[in-house]
Amino acid sequence: MNALEQKFAQTVKEQKSTIYTVCYMFSKDADEVNDLFQETLINLWKGFESFENRSDVRTWIYRVALNTCISVDRKKRRNPLSFLKGKDEQRLSMGINLFEDRDEDTRQVDMLHKRIAKLQPFDRAIVLLWLENLPYEEIGQIVGISTKNVSVRLFRIREQLKNMSND
Repeated sequence: MNALEQKFAQTVKEQKSTIYTVCYMFSKDADEVNDLFQETLINLWKGFESFENRSDVRTWIYRVALNTCISVDRKKRRNPLSFLKGKDEQRLSMGINLFEDRDEDTRQVDMLHKRIAKLQPFDRAIVLLWLENLPYEEIGQIVGISTKNVSVRLFRIREQLKNMSND
């Protein structure tokens, strides 16, 4: 393994929960999460060498993961039968499975996840970043909007989530 590959592997190891969290917010089942995770890793690798450290690596990873998940979500909506066909290559293990945890807290999280899944992809991205306790300024940098716009959108999203049913 060369130095670039080692650095990439270390970065993925340090940030895999961030990647997984983003993928989890855009999926309804474990297989989709795994596919999104793999697709995100591919996109991260494609851009890793050109990453210029103008932002924190975590911010860059969030942006790549969100863009990947939103892009795949759009493709899936346009042509649901072709969603990530042919992805039989060897998978990396994430070491995390939120689908198997079933305590009371997990039921609450699952209910929130179902409501968030009903949001538009851009709003899901904002909520995810907010739930990760990122400051509004960093959320704005990741999704490409102003800090004030983040505040306004989060207010509207929270109202939307409150008004949703538990179905």
